[in-house]
Order: sequence, then structure tokens, then C-alpha cells
Amino acid sequence: MPPPRPAAAGPASPVRRAWRTLSPYAYVAPFFTLFIAFGLFPLIYTAFVSLYRVELQTPGDMEWRGLGNYTALLNDEFFWTSLRNTFTIGVISTVPQLVMALGLAHLLNYKLRGRTFFRTAMLLPYATSVAAATLVFAQLFGHDFGLINYVLGLVGIGPVDWQTGTLASQVAVSSIVIWRWTGYNALIYLAGMQSIPQELYEAAEMDGASRWRQFFHVTLPGLRPTIVFTVVVSTIGATQLFGEPLLFEGSASGGIAHQYQTLGLYMYEQGWGFFHLGRAAAIAWVMFLLIVLLVGVNALIARRRSRKEAGR
Repeated sequence: MPPPRPAAAGPASPVRRAWRTLSPYAYVAPFFTLFIAFGLFPLIYTAFVSLYRVELQTPGDMEWRGLGNYTALLNDEFFWTSLRNTFTIGVISTVPQLVMALGLAHLLNYKLRGRTFFRTAMLLPYATSVAAATLVFAQLFGHDFGLINYVLGLVGIGPVDWQTGTLASQVAVSSIVIWRWTGYNALIYLAGMQSIPQELYEAAEMDGASRWRQFFHVTLPGLRPTIVFTVVVSTIGATQLFGEPLLFEGSASGGIAHQYQTLGLYMYEQGWGFFHLGRAAAIAWVMFLLIVLLVGVNALIARRRSRKEAGR
């Protein structure tokens, strides 16, 4: 006789049907809860505070100013100085950083002895705290007893005032950023290079392409999305630069003449140096809008370049 057929399963209970419907939302709820609490709410509240005159000593006393904090920024010469310094330090630190990272990743992509050790060593500067790295670089760039000026003296160059000169201090601060983030970006580029099919290199080699031609015509086109990503992330980091210039001399003013004060330092000085929380909130929103603008410009340039190459 054929085996008995199993009894048909009855309809699911209402509790089980409700759990099947709500369980996906329960899994993602912790992320959205943290995002709302520590991301969205501070952003909205900062925009609210930027419309008022609020002092750190009396945060409960709020006087309506509307866009007064923003117009005050536009009339403050130190705001424009910090904006210009942020742009200059961002360019000085980002461009050499990404170029060096690309070159290091290209070298580590070859079969070298001990390449695992070198890949691990690339992350050591990134793992070092900002305070420790900045304090060491501040000693290296000292005017009288710094190692950098000592080496320059060996080749006949006089001592450079790295903490007072405008360009010199910005180069010194940028060197800290370059040292900390070059290895991190190199590993990102290395991961992108390893995702490029090896058949493309073999075909290029069979066509007689040298290593340099393979790099420019195979590696760079394959790394374009990764390069765009690192440019966007580095741009955001340069706009928010704070720890390195603050600890380089230990002053929120960014030097005697504000020569390397960034927007992050300017916001800190207004909020916790002069106790103007409303103006500090306005600076925070200006930084946010600036980041959105820069990221949008990068995305637009990348999209136009992709369309142009797709049309060829």
C-alpha cells in the first residue's frame, strides 16, 4: 500500500504572519535608530540652533537671529581665511597623497618578497593616533632643533619657520595628513588592482605594450571607480580637517595670523573659544553644504567622463 500522505499544513497563526512581515524591519531597526539619534537629529538640531543667538554659558537663552549668523560669517575675514586655508591644505595633502598611494599600490601589486609585511606596514600610520603623530611631526618641524631644518642645513638651505610662515605651516600640516592616509589609500587601490582581470594585462603584453603603457591603458581605466571613491572620501576628510592643525601648535586660532586655521578649527574657536554656539552651528552647516557641493561636483565630473568614454 502507498504510504499515507502527510496532512496539509493549516494556515499560519496571526502572530506568525505578523512576525514574517515585521521581522525584516526589526533586523534593520538598530541601524536606523542609531542613525536618527546620532546622525539625523544632530543635523536638524544644528540647523535649528544656527538660526539663534546661543551662548555656551547660557544655552537655554535663545534669541532669534534668522540668517544673522550666516551673514556675520560672510562679513568675517577670518571665515574666508579659514575657507581658503581649508582649500589650500586640502589640495596640498590630497593630490600628493593619492599619487603616492597609487604608485605604492602598483609596486605592491607585483610579486615581491615580503609583500604581506609591506601591506601590513602600510596601515601602521593609519593606526597611529592623531595626537601622537602630530606631536612627533611638530618636533620634526621645529625651527631651532627640528630634524627637517637640520637636514635642510646640510644641503645649504637656511632654517624654515614651519609654524609661522603661511605656506610652510600649511605644508607641514599637510605632511601629517599625507603620512597618515597614504598607506590606507594604497591598500584601497591595491584591492581595486587585484580585481582587474589578468587577461587584459596578458593581451596588452602580447600586443607589445610596456609596463608603463599597461599602467596607463589597463590599470588606470580599471581603477576609475576606485579613484573617484578615494577622491570623494579625501575631499570630505580635507574639509573636516581638525586634529592635525589643532595639535600642531596647540592653538585653535591656527597660528599667530590664522595662517593654517581650517573651517574645523574656526568652528571650534567660535563655539568653545568665544562661546558662540549659534555661529558655530552656522559654520557646521556651511561645512556640510560645502561637502555636498564638492561631492556633487566630483560625481558630475565622473559621470560626464564615463558618458564621454561610452560614446567613443
